[in-house]
Amino acid sequence: MSPTYFAGWQFFRIVFATYFRWRVFNPERVPHQGAVILAANHASFLDPPLVGVAIRRPINYLARESLFRFPVVRTVLNRWNAVPVDREGGGAKGLRIILDRLLVGGGIILFPEGTRTPDGQLQAARSGVGLIVVKSSAPVVPVRIFGTFEAFGRNHGIPRPFRVSIKFGEPLLYEDLRTEAKQCSKSRLREIYEEISSDVMLQIHRLEAHRDLTAFPP
Repeated sequence: MSPTYFAGWQFFRIVFATYFRWRVFNPERVPHQGAVILAANHASFLDPPLVGVAIRRPINYLARESLFRFPVVRTVLNRWNAVPVDREGGGAKGLRIILDRLLVGGGIILFPEGTRTPDGQLQAARSGVGLIVVKSSAPVVPVRIFGTFEAFGRNHGIPRPFRVSIKFGEPLLYEDLRTEAKQCSKSRLREIYEEISSDVMLQIHRLEAHRDLTAFPP
């Protein structure tokens, strides 16, 4: 971690531990090194830092490309391993940077739903995560976030001290679909993108709330 990244990592860990009384479950399922895609549900602006500071390795984040126009903000985002993407969260440039980060063994946080949920419920996945999975060889770790909608959802002006928790699932490889994608038709390729995206969202859904009070210590 760069000094700037480490400072932000420590700051948000303190915030989540004190103000939000967080709990983290199964962070050991995330590889300590090498490429990895962390695919999480999205309910709040709190989600990216929550996922990032719950693990003890640097990770890459997605940030709107427009934010990089400001020199100071751009410097901070670059040191926090931010990937510039367009307003819709995609685009060829953003995709290329994401794949480059994975190619050199980095990790990245993706939100299959594409945008924050309006009502706290899980939404259908977009096909973008399936495309990234196919074009990379990185394992996919499903991540379920609880409580951030209540703490700082779309309708909240300021964060509320609601308990949040995060649970990591077992890594997914999709080896058969990745192999098929190398030699299938374009129509089938689009189906594979959708199939992978839907399954990733299903695996996130299956990570139910953890009733056991024992968790990885913050």
